[in-house]
Amino acid sequence: MIEIKKSLISEGEFNRGVFATQDIKKGTLFHEAPVIPYPNDQHEHIEKTLLADYTFEYGINHSAILLGYGMLFNHSYEPNANYKINFDNHTFEFYAYTDIKAGDEILINYNGNVDNDDPLWFNED
Repeated sequence: MIEIKKSLISEGEFNRGVFATQDIKKGTLFHEAPVIPYPNDQHEHIEKTLLADYTFEYGINHSAILLGYGMLFNHSYEPNANYKINFDNHTFEFYAYTDIKAGDEILINYNGNVDNDDPLWFNED
């Protein structure tokens, strides 16, 4: 249903993104990414690595590294996907926010909510 390919919008070192291999209807769960959570007071160690750019908030007191394709979705303020945290299963569940066509890059809003247009942390001075 999804695959990793070269992204034209990514400016990262690897220029990767997640793409639909088939049409995905709005509301469809298309990926569950297991998490490795860690306490926020350990984040100072993660910040010394490239992983700092890929972590997610995981509740009030934790951050998380996502496995699977979870850390490879690119950002858009007009995303076609969103995610929900499933604390019981220790996963991030990725859903189609709009209908997604085969071949489209799947994009999420890094701010968490699809309509949150706050500046991203890595663009702030």
